[in-house]
Amino acid sequence: MYRSQCGASHGPDIRTTQVSHHSFSLRARLRSFFYACAGLRLLLRTQHNARIHAAASIAVVALAGWLRVPVSDWLWLALAITLVWAAEAFNTAIELLADAVTREQQPLIGQAKDVAAAAVLITAIGAAVIGMLVLGPHLLRLLN
Repeated sequence: MYRSQCGASHGPDIRTTQVSHHSFSLRARLRSFFYACAGLRLLLRTQHNARIHAAASIAVVALAGWLRVPVSDWLWLALAITLVWAAEAFNTAIELLADAVTREQQPLIGQAKDVAAAAVLITAIGAAVIGMLVLGPHLLRLLN
């Protein structure tokens, strides 16, 4: 139980939270995978920027495949794409949680949303730089 439900501080009371020691369950692992896939579908269905990231990801993968970049370059591209997607997912999760708390204008919630969006921007800029560093030389060689 969260202490805020009792009128106290926010977050779980670590002193009273019990740790579950359930044994491994394949069914539970499959269920968690199902929930993760549902989250990805929600992300793509509701977030315009996620669809832009999807298009950019497909374009980068197609271009890298066409240019036949070496595996070492694919590692950088995969890392960049993964970081952008993770940042977008965290940003969306923060926005959804903040909206669940209140729909009223709250300066701190607005700032938290802005910082989460900045994380996506930072990773997207980093991914673009990685894309130029990795794909740029291959494209220049092709043009020459």
